[in-house]
Amino acid sequence: MKRVMIATMLLASAPALANDLAGNWQRTDTGASRVKFSKCGDSLCGTIVWLKDANGPAKVGQRIFYDMKPAGEGKWEGKAFNPEDGKTYSGKMSLSGTTLTTAGCALGGLICRSVTWAKAD
Repeated sequence: MKRVMIATMLLASAPALANDLAGNWQRTDTGASRVKFSKCGDSLCGTIVWLKDANGPAKVGQRIFYDMKPAGEGKWEGKAFNPEDGKTYSGKMSLSGTTLTTAGCALGGLICRSVTWAKAD
């Protein structure tokens, strides 16, 4: 019974956190891109909406995070596409306050590359 209550509480908090995630986020390390996160079907997706350098491999309108589903409070798991190498990785996201951290992972999560984002709206 206790497990059911905990699962119910986690599921109930997922839509509120998804709403916190919705909108535009700017990459904090380089400021080179903005991604808009929004609901797509029963998951969340992130699409590039702005690039500092439009001549690189990434393109405005390109979906780089998809099938992101709740994986705990303030966490999502799905797929992450890297325009630089053209590969799709296992993706993870975590929201802590006003900071979003995304990661693309290979080899079952042994190797991950993380990027932090700040809300841009």
